[in-house]
Amino acid sequence: MESRVPGDALDLRILHALELDARAPFSRIATVLGVSDQTVARRFRRLQAVGGLRVVAVRCAAAEDALDHWLLRVRCAPEGARAIAEALAKRPDTAWIGLTSGGTEVTCTANVRSQGDADDLLLGKLPRTPHIVDIRAHQLLHRFYGGPSGWLHKSGALSPEEAAALTPERVPEPPGPRVITAEDEPLVAALEKDGRATYPELQRATGRSESAVKRRLAQLVASGALYVDVEFDSEHFGFRNASMLCVTAAPRALHTVGEALATDPEVAYATATTGPSNLMAVVITRDTGHLYRYLSERLGRLEGVEHVESMPFLRRVKQLTYRPFRG
Repeated sequence: MESRVPGDALDLRILHALELDARAPFSRIATVLGVSDQTVARRFRRLQAVGGLRVVAVRCAAAEDALDHWLLRVRCAPEGARAIAEALAKRPDTAWIGLTSGGTEVTCTANVRSQGDADDLLLGKLPRTPHIVDIRAHQLLHRFYGGPSGWLHKSGALSPEEAAALTPERVPEPPGPRVITAEDEPLVAALEKDGRATYPELQRATGRSESAVKRRLAQLVASGALYVDVEFDSEHFGFRNASMLCVTAAPRALHTVGEALATDPEVAYATATTGPSNLMAVVITRDTGHLYRYLSERLGRLEGVEHVESMPFLRRVKQLTYRPFRG
C-alpha cells in the first residue's frame, strides 16, 4: 500500500529522479522505481501541494560571457528587511533570497547581463532604498557544487543502478557560443514558468514546430546555457535548517577546500567568491545539533580552512521562485 506519510522514502526517490532529469516522463520514473505511473503522478501532485515542488528552467550564469553572478549581502533596519527581500525576490535576475542575522540582513544571488544592469542594481536602485544600512557585493568566481547538480544527488535515495537508468544520455555540445538568443526567449520564458511543459504547449508558446522546439531545447541544455531544476521544501523531509557559510580558506587551499565542500552531503551549493571570505556555501541540516557537528567535526577540521561565518536563514524568500510572506 502506498504510504501516506509526508516526505517518505518514495517521495525522496521521485525528487532524486527529477533532479537527474526534470522532464522525464512519469512512466519512465515509475518503471525504474518499480511503482505505477499513477503513483508517481499522485506523489508529484502532492509534493506540489504540500512540499513546495516546482520544476523550472534556469539560465546558467556560467554559460554566457556577458552574464556575471553576484552574492549580495544587504544589511537593513529591521523594519525594512521584509519589504527589501520582497522587492528583490520579484526581480527576474535574483535567486536564493533569504533573511539572515536575525532578520536584519537580506542575502541573495543576482545575475547581471551587462555593466549597465550591474550599475543599476548595485549603484542605482539599492543604495537609494530606504532602511538599507550597507551593501556588500561579492562576485561569484567558480561554482564547485549546485546548479544542475542537485542536493539529492548525494542523498543515496536512488541506487547507483537506478540513478544511471534515469540519467539522460549525454548529447554532444553544439558548436557556437553558449547563449540564449532573442528567438529563444519565448521558449525559455515558457519553461521558466513550467519546466515540464509539454512539447505541444511549448509549440503554442513559441510558434515553432514541435520538432524545432525539441531540437532547440536539447541544444540549449547540451550547451550549458539552460538547465531544468527542481525546487522543494527540505523541511518536508525533516531538514529544517538552511544556513549560509562564508568560509575563508588559505589562498593555496582555495580549490581543494571548495572541492571538499562539494562532496559533503550537507552542501547544496558551494562557490568561490571575491571579498574578505573566499568561499560561500549553502548547507542544509536536520537541526542546530546537526549544523554544529558539521561545523566542528567536518568543516573545522578541513585542512586550509581559516575562518567560518555561519548565518542560518531565518526565512527563505526565494530559491528558484518567489514565495511571498504570509501573515
